[in-house]
Amino acid sequence: MPESGPYEVREMGDYRVVLLEGEVDLSCSPRARKAILDSLESGCPVLVDLQAVSYIDSSGVASLVEGFQTARKRGLRFALVAVSEPAMSVLKLARLDQVFEIHPSLQEGIASS
Repeated sequence: MPESGPYEVREMGDYRVVLLEGEVDLSCSPRARKAILDSLESGCPVLVDLQAVSYIDSSGVASLVEGFQTARKRGLRFALVAVSEPAMSVLKLARLDQVFEIHPSLQEGIASS
């Protein structure tokens, strides 16, 4: 399968929204990591939209954890929004649903700031 381009990052008000999609696995998690860390580099709070994620493995989860830790060090907000069922299953298995700030939708993630 050919490697697709970088994940889409949108600016929404004061936020950077990183839209992850498809399978976030070893082959594409470096791009997810780069999109998340580059967004945090901007100094803006970051929301990661997982609505279109059909599968996420430990390397994808590690990218989310690194984003979370980087945001904490910089005093920036970092939250997951619209988490798909497959992604939520993995987060719950790792008990990360207790660690990440998670909102049911992008709108609710922005509104709860």
